[in-house]
Amino acid sequence: MWGAAGQAKVLADCLPPDFAIVALFDNDSARRSPFDGVPIYHGKEGFARWRSTESRQVWFLVAIGGDRGRDRLEIQRFLTSSGLRAYTAIHAAAFVSPSAALGRGCQILPHANVCAGASLGDACIVNTAATVDHECRLEDGVHIAPGATLTGLVNVGACALVGAGAVILPRLRIGRDAVVGAGAVVTHDVPDGAIVAGVPAVPVPSKVTQRR
Repeated sequence: MWGAAGQAKVLADCLPPDFAIVALFDNDSARRSPFDGVPIYHGKEGFARWRSTESRQVWFLVAIGGDRGRDRLEIQRFLTSSGLRAYTAIHAAAFVSPSAALGRGCQILPHANVCAGASLGDACIVNTAATVDHECRLEDGVHIAPGATLTGLVNVGACALVGAGAVILPRLRIGRDAVVGAGAVVTHDVPDGAIVAGVPAVPVPSKVTQRR
């Protein structure tokens, strides 16, 4: 796992019993491993040291949430280019429709729902108890925070963040890099890079972020 904070702890619960975490990586040199017996390495230099001693086929997860979808995608591409394979993590208590499509490295957390005909790009997160309803389309790097609801036929642009408990009404588009604040109710399309909050959601001047 790349990222050794709260998201890593949540993702550990998504792993099947025959998987083991063999190493953690984090760009924060002060970060310590949250798992007993699992070593942590810092930055790409630490990754290079670990990789020089590891010859097994290894899967990876990028444990970075919030509004850092572009960071998540960049690290996923780096790890893929280094010969590791992106793992799509689906918690046993999540629901994913057989007709849904998930990209590489997606994370579907406990009690989340990905419903009929939904399509997720690479490195998307559908967090605890969030719902992506029928025929929604999420581009790469999107994060749907805990308890948020995308009603049917919503489109979400790359690296957008939909905050905890927010509701997006049907057939709307959330633009690339947009941020929807916690608890917002979105009744109109949100432009690329916009930040909206409130009921109904309106533009706000400062960035609203939702981090685990």
